[in-house]
Amino acid sequence: MDSNRFENHITVKVDATGAVHTLRTPTEAYQFLLGSWNAKRSEKYRAALQACSDASLGGKTTMAARRAVLAVAREAGILYDEKA
Repeated sequence: MDSNRFENHITVKVDATGAVHTLRTPTEAYQFLLGSWNAKRSEKYRAALQACSDASLGGKTTMAARRAVLAVAREAGILYDEKA
């Protein structure tokens, strides 16, 4: 997977204590979605996972992956610092 950076990072809340995690690349977002995701695995979740995978492999733009991650983070109510 590549290291293309999001133009603006995405910060998400990872637990009830208010701990946050910053996602800077599609690869980081993909790993977060697979390993740390505690919300519903909805259609937006699956779309974000696919978009991050595709962006990491060069099949989609980094911007498309970022938009998909923002959408699922908003849906789950874990978006902490929105820089859209």
